[in-house]
Amino acid sequence: MNLVLSPPEIRVIGCLIEKQITTPEQYPLSLNALTNACNQKSNRDPVLDMDETVVQENVDQLIKKFLVSEHGGYGSRVAKFQQRFCNTEYGVLKFSPQELGIICELFLRGPQTPGELRSRASRMCKLADVNEVEAMLVSLAQREDGPFVVRLPREPGRRESRYAHLFSGEIAGSEEEETPAASHRQPADGFRIALEQRVEKLEAEVAELKRLVAALPRNLPQDD
Repeated sequence: MNLVLSPPEIRVIGCLIEKQITTPEQYPLSLNALTNACNQKSNRDPVLDMDETVVQENVDQLIKKFLVSEHGGYGSRVAKFQQRFCNTEYGVLKFSPQELGIICELFLRGPQTPGELRSRASRMCKLADVNEVEAMLVSLAQREDGPFVVRLPREPGRRESRYAHLFSGEIAGSEEEETPAASHRQPADGFRIALEQRVEKLEAEVAELKRLVAALPRNLPQDD
């Protein structure tokens, strides 16, 4: 993947994708609406304070890269903008609704765990559980036209690793960089935890069966 975008460009595209999905009746966005979306205090990390001039400069750069297009609307003098980053007739990037929701959340909030993505991306797409999120992340990390995400080393005190997008370039210190194909060798954290819980349950059931067998009478009456 040769596409490398700056953090402000990522914020602009993330906001356009988010509003396209969550408020289609207000999409495309005017410069004012897009600026407000970029500086939104909820569902953003970090919270930014970009003025319209800065947003317009980043929009202009994205237009030159054919990732955003400008539309004046029917009889409207206010320019409005929409994304051409993915899932359009003009672009080559295609994502499923689940993949797009996850990518959008990574654009808006930065690195996150599968559990966090499951909770936050559900407002944009249907995600059954954390296992589905992990499956989407593996798919995004292994796509032939990618990779688009990478797993980061687990932080102290966290049970899950975080994932980051790669549309701003490679990330130093990622697990994949330190140990190639690590995602192929290590089970996802959610699967490992579920497996451990299953083993504990089976061990408890075996112990209970042993107790019941030990409690049976040793000399059972026999039929004639």
